[in-house]
Amino acid sequence: MVNFNIRYQWPLHFILLVTNWLPDNVIFIRMRGFLARPFFKSCGKRLGIGRNVVFYNPSKISIGDDVYIAFGSWFSAADEIVIGDEVLFGPYNVVVSGNHTRLNGSFRFGQPSLGTICIEKGVWLGAHCTITASSKIMAGSLVASNTVVKGLLDSDSLYAGNSVGKFVRKFNS
Repeated sequence: MVNFNIRYQWPLHFILLVTNWLPDNVIFIRMRGFLARPFFKSCGKRLGIGRNVVFYNPSKISIGDDVYIAFGSWFSAADEIVIGDEVLFGPYNVVVSGNHTRLNGSFRFGQPSLGTICIEKGVWLGAHCTITASSKIMAGSLVASNTVVKGLLDSDSLYAGNSVGKFVRKFNS
């Protein structure tokens, strides 16, 4: 665990800390992404990262090409997080691949329930979305702001609401 912290987590936190004082414009967003690329499990080209983005266990996060992650988003990879090409994260998204469980009436010491998160090509997550463990968002979908995602969301669809996300409509091809 210490080797993973030294190789992946600590340098990434340092890079993001040092670059957070730079404004969110195209040049610095791309620079943050370029500097962060080596610390993920895998990372494609042209990653853009806004200010105040946090990654825990980046060695379990795979990112495709042309991904943009906006201001204040938070990624906690207790299990794998796979982000496809051309995915857009609005500000203040939370992506967590582990959930708490109860033990003796408390959530503090229960064993975590882990599950891979997969976000496929061309997905757009609006602001303040929460993606929980074992979720899969199929290609081309839009997740509206303030939506909580758990489970499978079909491709080319608009989702809004809580829990599993309320299906709103299917996009025309």
